[in-house]
Amino acid sequence: MIMSENILQEKSYKFALRIVKLSQYLNDEKHEYVLSKKILDSGTAIGVLIEEAKQGENRADFLQKFSIANKEAFKTNFWLRLLRDGDFLSEKQAASLLADCEELQKMLISSLKTTKKSD
Repeated sequence: MIMSENILQEKSYKFALRIVKLSQYLNDEKHEYVLSKKILDSGTAIGVLIEEAKQGENRADFLQKFSIANKEAFKTNFWLRLLRDGDFLSEKQAASLLADCEELQKMLISSLKTTKKSD
């Protein structure tokens, strides 16, 4: 595993932890259950798919998992913006989460491009 993949794995795990805490906050403090479930699903799926990609049987499997992780990151970004604009999250809360999400998106896109180039 190359260094950047270790960093991506670590960052996606830490992001998933933040999303779990966000979902709990939305349930407990805001009594918001539908969007909290959606962001929990997509936000934690990013890391799960990156972990699965490491166990991929071949390059195509790796690419597929990273591609789906990237889609989940884009969905998570959408849910975060919706929560912010729906006043479930403050600008400050949303900005921090969105910055982490966008960093994961950039890293995933970069990894996908690099892997596709080497085919």
